[in-house]
Amino acid sequence: MRELLETTAQRAISYLETLETRGVAPTPEAVAKLATLDQPLNEFGTPPEQVIRILDEVCSPATMAMAGPRFFGFVLGGSLPAALGANWLASAWDQNTGLHNSTPATAEIERIALTWLLDLFKLPPACGGAFVTGATMANFSALAAARHAVLERAGWNVETDGLFGAPPITVIVGDEGHPTLFKALGLLGLGRKRVARVPVDSQGRMRADSIPAISGPTIICAQSGNVNTGAFDPLTEICQQAHDAGAWVHVDGAFGLWAITAPSTLHLAKGIPDADSWATDFHKWLNVPYDSGLALVRDADALRSAMAVSADYLPTSTDFRNPSDFTPELSRRARGVEVWAALRSLGRQGVSELIERNCRQARRFAEGFQSAGFEVLNEVELNQVLVTFGDAATTNRVISEIQREGTCWCGGTVWQGQTAMRVSVSSWATTDEDVERSLEAILRVAHPQAAR
Repeated sequence: MRELLETTAQRAISYLETLETRGVAPTPEAVAKLATLDQPLNEFGTPPEQVIRILDEVCSPATMAMAGPRFFGFVLGGSLPAALGANWLASAWDQNTGLHNSTPATAEIERIALTWLLDLFKLPPACGGAFVTGATMANFSALAAARHAVLERAGWNVETDGLFGAPPITVIVGDEGHPTLFKALGLLGLGRKRVARVPVDSQGRMRADSIPAISGPTIICAQSGNVNTGAFDPLTEICQQAHDAGAWVHVDGAFGLWAITAPSTLHLAKGIPDADSWATDFHKWLNVPYDSGLALVRDADALRSAMAVSADYLPTSTDFRNPSDFTPELSRRARGVEVWAALRSLGRQGVSELIERNCRQARRFAEGFQSAGFEVLNEVELNQVLVTFGDAATTNRVISEIQREGTCWCGGTVWQGQTAMRVSVSSWATTDEDVERSLEAILRVAHPQAAR
């Protein structure tokens, strides 16, 4: 066991140390070699050392260098060193973190991390929290609590009686809500299309003056951090309208919620603490390993009512926080460990500095594009940059070529009718030099005369 794990660790270290010099995207040859894995299951076992060797030699070259400093294709960062180390250690512990009595160490770590997060996000310390896989399940969990609460006010227990015959729930969503939010609504039986969609402004912000009249059980789903522009819905106005009418406000803050931790972006987060529930990711801007997200609910009892499970054989305790009382899963890995490690290693100032630095780097991308004569479509207030290089065909060509070229990796999008390259800056590993190197490569591909 020792020799196997030491060898595996050395292979993992070597992989990470070569990210700086390799192309961000895997080569076609590396991807083609994956076909060698497609074999019938062998009759007899393979030595563990050989299994790890095959994985490393065949799969490592075929990975996208998402853990490196120049992957800007989606809002995700690599893994902070402390978070990665904690992930390895937690995997060795192999704790099924559902109940405090059976896994006290990881349950307590999770409770402490939740306390720190509520403080960072300037939310009430009594909020309920669920450490889940990502923003999809965070939205699902928070909206399950919202469903419980608005129906309970109408005299209906949705957990025991279901939705058949229940008072109808009105769901109000901005026109540029993230697809995973609609997926969560579908999973909850509230419908992906059975929603009232509110128009947005030129940056994708929900127009509070266009919210329809509210009556009966209602949930408003707002957004902090538009996935294309980084824009924030006007939460102060939305929450005031909603709460005056007895509605619940949920905030999808997959990456935007972190704006509240940094001085230069704090103004964007105005009104976030006024909401009733929130969803965010850790594998985005806190830079912990996949998969990791968080649902937060002001009314902890609503979250517990929607999620709690009990059985005679489970060693539950009312003296401590049982993680499974707040999450969809009973069996779950100790994902709070790497969150705790990331926060402990960064500290309050380190979290703030990470957000500030990535936002400054995004502004530098925008300045470079504009100086070269290309149009930046969004107001770069956070970490997202949308740039067009002319018509759709030209922009798509630039995206395709920069992905092949290998210096960096940026993705494409179509936003409000315009095809654009999307640059998302959210990694602790991205240096200012990485930004300049990537910017030079993009401009060289876009137009040789535009390169500096």
